[in-house]
Order: sequence, then C-alpha cells, then structure tokens
Amino acid sequence: MTRGLGVLLSLFSLFAALCILVVSPAASQRQLAVSTAAADQPAPVTFDNIERAAGVAFDHVNGASADKHLVETMGSGGLFFDYNDDGWIDIFLVDGGSLADSRKAPRARHRLYRNRGNGTFEDVTAQSGIVHSAYGMGACAGDYDNDGRVDLYITNLGPNLLYRNNGDGTFSNRTQTAGVGLSLWSTSCAFSDLDRDGDLDLIVTNYVDAGPGNNKFCGDPSRQIRAYCHPLNFKPLPTVIYRNNGDGTFTDASARMGVANHLGNGLGVVVGDYNDDGWPDVFVANDSVPNYLFQNDGHGTFREVALAAGVAVAGDGKARAGMGTDFGDYDGDGLLDLVVTNHEFETNSLFRNLGRSLFADATAESGIGPPSLPLVGFGVVFLDFDNDAKLDLAIVNGHVIDNAAAFHTGSRYAQRRMLFRNVGGRRFAEVSRLSGPAFAVDRVGRGLMAGDIDNDGDLDLLVTNNGQPAELLRNRGGNRMGALLVRLVGRQSNRNGIGARVRLTTGSATQMQEVKAGSSYLGQNDVRVHFGLAQAVQAERLEIRWPSGKTDEVRNVPANSIVTVVEGQGLVKRTPFVTSTGSHDE
Repeated sequence: MTRGLGVLLSLFSLFAALCILVVSPAASQRQLAVSTAAADQPAPVTFDNIERAAGVAFDHVNGASADKHLVETMGSGGLFFDYNDDGWIDIFLVDGGSLADSRKAPRARHRLYRNRGNGTFEDVTAQSGIVHSAYGMGACAGDYDNDGRVDLYITNLGPNLLYRNNGDGTFSNRTQTAGVGLSLWSTSCAFSDLDRDGDLDLIVTNYVDAGPGNNKFCGDPSRQIRAYCHPLNFKPLPTVIYRNNGDGTFTDASARMGVANHLGNGLGVVVGDYNDDGWPDVFVANDSVPNYLFQNDGHGTFREVALAAGVAVAGDGKARAGMGTDFGDYDGDGLLDLVVTNHEFETNSLFRNLGRSLFADATAESGIGPPSLPLVGFGVVFLDFDNDAKLDLAIVNGHVIDNAAAFHTGSRYAQRRMLFRNVGGRRFAEVSRLSGPAFAVDRVGRGLMAGDIDNDGDLDLLVTNNGQPAELLRNRGGNRMGALLVRLVGRQSNRNGIGARVRLTTGSATQMQEVKAGSSYLGQNDVRVHFGLAQAVQAERLEIRWPSGKTDEVRNVPANSIVTVVEGQGLVKRTPFVTSTGSHDE
C-alpha cells in the first residue's frame, strides 16, 4: 500500500530502495549477467491469453468511486478446482461489488466455469446455486465433510460464505449451519488439517477495520485530491482458525490455538510444514506490519515465531507491505522456502529455508529483488512452467492507488507481470519479456493461480485483475519436456490429501512438494501436484507422507501421465496426458 495524507512515497523509502542496489553491487552484477544470458537464449515457453476464446468472460466489478473506499482497490481472486470430479479443473472467480453506488452493486456476480475438456469452459453459475451477496474478495476450496466432493468458501467484506457441494453440479449455502460466517474484512483463506484428525480445518486472514462506516479521507487536501488510504490508518484484525468438528460444523478455535491475540493486516496465507516435523504451520503475509509464522506444536496450539525464524521482516529489519505468498522448495534441498510479494521500492522477499526452523533473506542472491523495485506485487506462485525439474516463480503486479501518478511521477496503476526462470543453484533469471503476449501487457494484477487446464502436462495460469477482465493464460511449449501430475485421495487422512508431502526421485535428484488448498493472493492452485521431469522417462520413486503419518511408495511411474494415488492402496489409476490434437497419448 502507499501512505495517504498527501505523501505516498517517503524519501527514506526511496533511499532504502536505492541502497539495495548500492550496497550489493556484486549481487546486482550477478543478476545482470544472468538476465543477459537469458536474453541470449530466448525462452521456448510462451503464454497466450485465451480467456475469450475459452469462454471465460469475466469483468471484475470493483465499484471504484470518488469516495475511495479501500476495498475497491484490493480485490479480487479466484481458484482452480475440479468441482464435478471429472478430471478436468474448473474455474471459480470472485466478484467485488460497490459500497458507494447501489446501482453498480447488483452488477457483481461470482462465476463458476465448467471445463468441457476441449479447451473451452461453460458458465454454469446460474444453475450452481452460488449467489453473490457481499463485496467479494477471495476463495479457497476443500472437501470439508469428506464426502468426495470439493466444497467452496468465499471471503468478503463480511459476512463470508460456505457452499457445500451437492454432487449434482449444485451447491448449498451451509454458512449458518457450519458456523463460519465471519463478518470482518476477510481476504485470503486456506483449508488444512491442522490437528491431523482426518478432516479439514479452515484458516481465514483478515485485513483492517475499513468497512463502509469507517472511510477516512487520505490524499492531498491542498489539491483536493483523494487517494486510497494506507492500512496503518485503520485498526488491524486477527487471523481466525475454525476447527472442523467432523459433523458438518466448525468451532472458532482462534483463542485456544493461540492466534487470536496476534492482530495484523493480513492479506496472504499459505500452510506448509516448514520445519518438517509432520505438523502443518501457517504463514500470514501482513501489509506494512511484521508477518506472522504460526508454528504448530502438535498439541492443538500454535506459537508465533516469525521474528525468530527470520520471516517477520526483510533483511534490513523493516516490515514490508506483504500481499501474496507461497511455499516451495526452489533450491531442491527438501525444505520449504517462502516467497512474499511487497510494495514498490521495497522489493519482493524470498526467504531460503536453512533448516533448524530458520530462514535467510535470499532476495539479493536470488536476483528477484531489483526487477520488483518499481512494482507492487500481489499474486505469486512457485511453479515449474518449463518442466525442467526446477521450481520457477510467477508474479502479477498492480498499484493500489488508481491515481498514483498524481502523487508520484512515473507510478502507474496497471503494471507488468513477471516470470522468473530457475537457472540452477539459488538463482533466477527474469524471462518475462521473452514469454509471449500474455506477459507483454500491463494490468492491475491481483490473483495468480496455476493449474493444467488442458491436461497436457504443463501449467497454465489464471490471473485476476482489479476492475478489469480475468485472464486465462495457456502455456505453449512447457510440455516439451516430461512431467507427472499426482492426484491424491485420502482414506484415514482428509479426502483431498491436503497437507501430504510428496517426494519424487529421478536418478540422483529428488523434488518435494506439499498439497495446498489456498495460497498466492485471494486464491488457490490446482491441488494436483505437478512435477517437471526434464529428460527423465519415469519417476523411479514416488513417496507420499500422508497427514495421518502413513506413507505410500510407488516405483517406476511412467512420465507424461496423471496418476491417482489412494492412501494405503498406492497407485490406482494412470491416464496419459492429452496431446495437442485433443486425444490421449497411447
């Protein structure tokens, strides 16, 4: 966010940003060399925006007004999920609304798009039973009642909504029955089995107390220019954890679990076992105050350890404007690393997991810092977009001040997006400008989700933009090398296998990922785990550590296929990827 009251960028922040480049000349030179090398070898993988051709016609209603309600510039999100369990991931998009204009508010409508399996989607919102009822922000999906059908939770500027999947293409509103209708300004959410009792609990991040009755004036009174306020002008809110009771209802366990007293400006959330003790931990990206890392003690409570772990603030000891976040093992050492997107002149943050519950700020050495200096980062995802068996990074950007140029020359509301290729070791090279037309546009980016929409073995992207159309970016050429998609079905563990740790070994290399239901910013990726295999023709070993503590191991899994692994049964199904002609490989 930028500060209101007429000064959106302090000289100190500018000085600190410039110091990043000045005090680290070696890092800057290394990044320049890597970027130059990447430019000499244009990326073979490109992305095209196919939203209109695919039938995804969604224009976000943000209700932008002269009143400058803060919520107008913060949304919204969406997700990939297979709501009808047909093996093709579908799309859900969250719409906003209007606080200032009662005529604009009814235009907002959430959208559910069914994947037809032929490269197109059908708008099935009308028959789904999903109704827009509040100013929408984000969503997450998980099978909270373990009936084999994935359910949907929508966050709003209160109250939130829980839709139970009926299994016939429709959803039923179970918010009141389940007891999860939180009425704060909620942002991102995630499902995870925090207590490992076999069903999914729900984590909800909340932003600030800036509802319609608390809209402050920020901007430049002398010029009579109003701007969206900085979050520090409002009271922070707590993260809320709902414990699943196993009977279709939830209990607010935030106080008992030790998170209720930690107030923050929560925007992003991701769950992962960062210390590899078998228990899922919760990271919350806070805007302009220190981040939170809630470490699970395995006894029903959490301890906030972000400062001790090294992820509360950046390497300079200052809090950043955290927006989106993700866990992923980008350096291949078997530990979950952490990325957080931040505001302009701050750089995004990459924290490398050192083990022993410690992280190091690896932003400078990784090379992702300098390119992000002039940009405001939101959605972010670790993904292997070119199937070379190394996790890359994708980030979407967009300012939060729609009239930013009036306060700072050169600032733009719409901004470019970034794609970083993992070039080995612990370094990335930005290849955005080499990655096709979808990375050559400026948008007011917010959400970013990854998933294989056409089951062809490479990861596509869903982008949500504030006050603009959503975009569906199809990956062209990412499957020139092999891959594996792993779908998990829990028995003793939760049905989706959320929280399972999956290790894949080819030759002497082992990759590790965890199944997540909520990350990035206001969204969620496909829960099927995608592994690039480079030139390998098979995964020699696939090991799953389930949330129950049980393990399954599958040997010699052929590349270029979607495999289903059932807890306690091993591999039960393998389907080859779809070819460019629309048929399955033989």
